Amino acid sequence: MALKRRHPVRHKDIAPVIEQLQETLGCTIAHQHRAESAEWEGQEVILLNGRLDIVMLEDQAFLALSGINKHRPTRRQVTVDRGAVPHVLNGADVMAPGITDADPAIQEGDLVWVRNPEGTGIAVGRALLSGPEMVAGSKGKAVKSLHHLGDDLWNLAQELKS
Repeated sequence: MALKRRHPVRHKDIAPVIEQLQETLGCTIAHQHRAESAEWEGQEVILLNGRLDIVMLEDQAFLALSGINKHRPTRRQVTVDRGAVPHVLNGADVMAPGITDADPAIQEGDLVWVRNPEGTGIAVGRALLSGPEMVAGSKGKAVKSLHHLGDDLWNLAQELKS
């Protein structure tokens, strides 16, 4: 699980990515220190101060779970009930009946983060429904899971922290 092609990224190159994430997710990402880009299992990841904070998912920059739990975004969140948490942690897609709340600004196709009832980020995925449709839905998939707590990307982030 080693990073490949790890190299520094100039501030002028990372600043637009950080600004887009801050605007989209409603959080502050301090980026005045070291930024690096690397490849991991065919995916580009961005390390801020040596920590895996940003991942490219389907050619879009988004906070990895380690970044979500560090920077505490206020937008693009989907909240699930306690019954859904174990399934999401096993990598299952998020089903509409398990959703208790969702950002009303979410549109189908957006990258979103999934949180447990306590507000901790547990997954990142692609919205299959809009935010209001997720909350109102009584059947079917609402979010396709792309990254979850305990997966290989999460384990890599934990490895880099220590």
